Amino acid sequence: MEPRPRSFYVLSAFFALFLLFLYGPTITIAILSFQGPGGGLTFPMRGTSLHWFRDLFEQQAVGDIWGSFRRSFALGLMVMVTTVVLSVMGGLAFRKKFRGSSVLFYLIITSLVIPSILISLGVGLIFSQSGLEVHWSTSGFGSQLTWTLPFGLLIMFAVFNRFDKSYEEAARDLGATSWQTLRHVVLPIIGPSLIGVALFGFTLSYDEFARTLLTAGSYNTLPLEIFGMTTNVTTPVLYALGTLTTVFSLLMIGLFLSLALWSTRRKARAGSDAGKGML
Repeated sequence: MEPRPRSFYVLSAFFALFLLFLYGPTITIAILSFQGPGGGLTFPMRGTSLHWFRDLFEQQAVGDIWGSFRRSFALGLMVMVTTVVLSVMGGLAFRKKFRGSSVLFYLIITSLVIPSILISLGVGLIFSQSGLEVHWSTSGFGSQLTWTLPFGLLIMFAVFNRFDKSYEEAARDLGATSWQTLRHVVLPIIGPSLIGVALFGFTLSYDEFARTLLTAGSYNTLPLEIFGMTTNVTTPVLYALGTLTTVFSLLMIGLFLSLALWSTRRKARAGSDAGKGML
């Protein structure tokens, strides 16, 4: 066995430092959240316990943690469903060139490069000047779609660029209508990609701060609530909240990945059964 070159160890050390830089702050917060009742916001730790997690579930003197969590969760679901539906519709529409398609594409993508705080300011002004209520479920919902929709559309463009149209042609030859072709052929094939778009939509919405800052109205979402707590909460209860929200995010990612794996295996199993039937 040939000895590994020195560059291998240098790159391995660099990669380890990168992982430490990436996940170190999250790990540090998780460790500090398990301090004892007399713990502070920095090391060294003063005992270990679940005190701050219990304190988190008690009535807080400041903030509305669980109300903001419910709002962020509901908003994430709204954004997720809307992003998936509009991304599929947009991907299907852009499969054929139409007048103004290039201009429309660049208009959609432009929202990714405009500073998020300007998007938040613009949407908030539009609602307030139009006499509409600035609220997390309306203006906040609209501002977050300017962030999630371009990602969803870019994924769908890539998916449909690689899509084999012969499957649709075969379905139509067998007498399927356009709706039946979409429902029974196209959507099952692109199912794992739809789960990916859903994951993007939910996580981007759940974590979004800047585009919600001036569009949430009187009720905070969870990122806004956490930001507000950093100015007046000086106990590890803030770290406990960060740890729980991180765990929740990881659970949601794991759920979506499990759904994608299940969809892929189900599609492969269906293809295998179809092949056996032809034999």
